Amino acid sequence: MKPADRVGRYFEKYIKGFAFCELSAGYLKKAGVFDIMNGVPVPLGKEGLAESGGGVPLARLAENMCMVIGSDPDFTYAQNYADFLTGLYGDKVCEGIIKEGERAALSGDFGMACVFFRAALRFSPGHLSAMYGYAKACREMYLLSEDEECTGRFKAESMSVFESLAEVHPEFAGSYYYLGYAYLNAGLYLKAELTWREFLKRGGDLDEMEEIKERLAKIAEPVEIERGYNMALSGRFAQGLEILEPFLETQFKTWWPLSYYLGICYRGLSQNDKALLSFKNVLTMNASHVATMEELADLYAKAGDHESGEKYRKKIEILLDGPARV
Repeated sequence: MKPADRVGRYFEKYIKGFAFCELSAGYLKKAGVFDIMNGVPVPLGKEGLAESGGGVPLARLAENMCMVIGSDPDFTYAQNYADFLTGLYGDKVCEGIIKEGERAALSGDFGMACVFFRAALRFSPGHLSAMYGYAKACREMYLLSEDEECTGRFKAESMSVFESLAEVHPEFAGSYYYLGYAYLNAGLYLKAELTWREFLKRGGDLDEMEEIKERLAKIAEPVEIERGYNMALSGRFAQGLEILEPFLETQFKTWWPLSYYLGICYRGLSQNDKALLSFKNVLTMNASHVATMEELADLYAKAGDHESGEKYRKKIEILLDGPARV
C-alpha cells in the first residue's frame, strides 16, 4: 500500500492558478506526442498564454507539468506528463528538473524546491541529488515554519527521506550528517550517535567532521542513559540499574526520565520502596506524567494501601478527562 503524502497539501498553492485545456490534434501530431497526450488536459498558465499571443510556450508548458507532478504525484495525468517530458527531453529530463530545484533552493523558495525535487523523483526515484535536495529542502521548510503541524510533517518527511537516502546510497556521507541531527532533535541519542559514527567512517568536509566529533562528545552521557532505558524496557532491570544509578550524582539527576526508568528497574527487581521514591521524584519534575501515576497506583495497591492508590487513579482520571486506565 502506497504511504500517504505527508506534505502534499502545502504545495497545492503552486498549481491553484492553472487552467487545464487540451492541446489541438495538429499541435500534438507536430510534436510527435499524439498517442501520449490526445484527450489529456495540460496545465496552462495565463502568463504563458499572454506571452505567446495565445500560443503555448513549450518551456513554460514543461515547467507547469513538472509543478503538477511535484505538487500532486497522484494527479490523474501525471504519468502522461512524465511520458511527454521524457519524449521531449530524453535522459536529460531528470537533471534539468533537479537544476530547477537547486535554483529555487538557492533563491530561498524551499517550497518550490521541494516541488521540483519531488518531480525529479518521479523520473528517477533513487536519484542521489534529487533525494538529497528534497530532504534538505524539507528540513528548511520545518526550520522556517511557525505552524506546529507543518513543522511536524516536514520533520517526518525530511527524516524519512534521509533514512531512505542512507539505504539507497550508503556510501554518501551527507545523509548521515543531517540524519544524526534529525535523531538528536527527536531525542534519539543512541541513533544519533550510531549515525554520526557512520558519517565519520565515510569522511566528509573537515569542518563538519570536527563539528560532529564535538557533538558526539557532548551526547556521550545521554547516549549511555538511553542504553540504560533500553535495558529497563527490555526487562534487564539489573543491567539498567547498573547503568542508570551513577547518573544520580550528575547534572542529569534533574532529568525526570532518569528517575522514571530507575523506578521501572527498582519495581522490576521488587525494590518497591526505592521504586516509590523514584516515581514520586518524577512527579516533582513532571507533575502530569500519567505513566508514573499508574506505576504509583499499582505499587500502592499491591502494598495494600488502597487509599493512596485510589488518590493517583483519581488524578489520572482528571488528567485524561475520562475513566482511569487499569
